[in-house]
Amino acid sequence: MPEEKQKEKFIRTKLVALTGYNAYSYFIYKGQPMGFDYDLVSKLADNLNLVLELKLVKNIGEMFNLVNSGKGDIIAFNLTITKDRLREVQFTHSINTVTQVLVQRKPDNWEQMTLDKIENQLIRDPEDLIGKTIVVRSSSSYIRRLQNLSDEIGGDIIIVEAEPELTTEDLIAMVASGEIDYTISDDNIANLNVTNFGNIDVVTPISLSQRIAWAVKKDSTELINLINNWIDSIKSTVDFAVIYKKYFTDRYAYERRVTSKYFSQTGGGISRYDDQIKKYSEKLGWDWRLSASLIYQESQFNPNANSWASAAGLMQLMPSTAKQFGVEDVYNPNQNLKAGFKYLAFLNDLWIDSIPDSSERIKFILASYNIGQGHIADARGLTEKYGGDPNVWNDNVENYLAMKSNPKYYNDDIVKSGYARGIETVHYVREILDRYNHYKQLIN
Repeated sequence: MPEEKQKEKFIRTKLVALTGYNAYSYFIYKGQPMGFDYDLVSKLADNLNLVLELKLVKNIGEMFNLVNSGKGDIIAFNLTITKDRLREVQFTHSINTVTQVLVQRKPDNWEQMTLDKIENQLIRDPEDLIGKTIVVRSSSSYIRRLQNLSDEIGGDIIIVEAEPELTTEDLIAMVASGEIDYTISDDNIANLNVTNFGNIDVVTPISLSQRIAWAVKKDSTELINLINNWIDSIKSTVDFAVIYKKYFTDRYAYERRVTSKYFSQTGGGISRYDDQIKKYSEKLGWDWRLSASLIYQESQFNPNANSWASAAGLMQLMPSTAKQFGVEDVYNPNQNLKAGFKYLAFLNDLWIDSIPDSSERIKFILASYNIGQGHIADARGLTEKYGGDPNVWNDNVENYLAMKSNPKYYNDDIVKSGYARGIETVHYVREILDRYNHYKQLIN
């Protein structure tokens, strides 16, 4: 079936992707959701014209349970294709290939030793793993590989399955610190971690090349065909090569991320202005992560940002708004934040009576912040006139705001503020709330 006909038959409106949380698949860095699997599945959703909904799942086994119960459409996570897993799910075409390697610690005084002496104290022959204890990620393909390796070398390797919340990177760090002696990792992940831990060795392979792919429910025939067509088309592109290099080859960028206090997995911060954002958010009654998502949307936390429309600073205040709320220096972060939150409080008071539901009101506040309350009032009027609910954003007011670039609607007698590129504001609200959902999953 040609791809276009498949798309016609595939009638979903969103793609629910299950993924894991680590330093290469999915994380937040300086306020932006990032990661190899995240970037790719976002492109896939765009290609299929679907809204992406990402669900964070910490346990690989739980990913399989959720996709098979229909609570997720796809596992967008680096899964090794194995016979055991093929009995549970349907894998996509491979995204890349890896070799599993032993992660071991160099001798304590390795920096003062010659290379041959270091080599003599490291495991290079898998046979030397007999009787050794290796701690591996829960539900990972490493377990089966070590079981097979035990059979191949004719001796028992002691395999310990780690706690489900521990990632491969966590276990590599535990090897480096001396908490455990050995773990197993895909070579691309292991090589990245050598940047952080100079005392680990990741040279010894324990497998042949293995295919890495995503997975769907076994009966998701239409979806798997669409995904495979897309994978086949993107793998040979420069875009794919750039994404792979960004997360698996560029060790300097990796080190910069994982050592940053704005890296969600270790630092837990979003921006250098978190303390101020938390203070002002508490006064407003907002989750500070929602406020941070708004500010990222406006300026990406750049206090010197300017727009073509003369908006400036962290919260992109217009000159009239800055003057209204007493800003002397629009590029001063504290003055800009203080005024921006005062404006948000003003908008909250504006809509509180007509839209009493606070979670719904937030969407109207965000939209008003972007395009002005006059255009939102027009969109509400149009929504009511044409039989919609003026107090509901999704599929109601947002639709008529988007229509304000159409003469039929911006020339309507009920409209007071005229033409507007409302679709940009619809996307603005959606992107802020989508990023906020990422923050809620990854940032305390």
